[in-house]
Amino acid sequence: MSQLFPGAVVEPVELADANGMVCIRTASASDVENLSVYFTGLSTTSRNKRFSGARSDLGVVAAECIAKSGDLDNFTLLAEFREEGRGRIIGEALYAYDATARHGEFAISVADAFQRMGLGLQMMTAMETRAIDLGHEMIAAETARANAEMRGLARKAGFNDTGLGDWQSVHLAKRLSR
Repeated sequence: MSQLFPGAVVEPVELADANGMVCIRTASASDVENLSVYFTGLSTTSRNKRFSGARSDLGVVAAECIAKSGDLDNFTLLAEFREEGRGRIIGEALYAYDATARHGEFAISVADAFQRMGLGLQMMTAMETRAIDLGHEMIAAETARANAEMRGLARKAGFNDTGLGDWQSVHLAKRLSR
């Protein structure tokens, strides 16, 4: 898509309030260490929201995210911030298709310093586009009822509360179309 970012899944953009370009691309096996560093750099609050609780095995989690993306219907997208010729991961979205339920599920996080700049919405749009290209018709996620940020992002992206959550969680879903 781009000479500067050959693995980009969407056209790289300049992020508001940041001095550099952001590329959203598919993760590869060589990203495990950098993804682990990214997860470690998230605040405790952001890590707990992403993983629905505390996790101490972030290297294992990073390896699992990459390993799960080997199948066609499963992928991990990374947002990479480039400044002065160097790149670092500032966001990730894990997508997995559940053939039995006939919908994709996802989890997403954005580095604390890059939240509220539109990156989460860009990543969700890229993820949805890829899911549509794979022929998927529905995408869903579950988040803590207390996670107002994710619920707001999902609303902006067109997701609806299905009412299937419980007293602690909210189940969100969106029908995909071309």
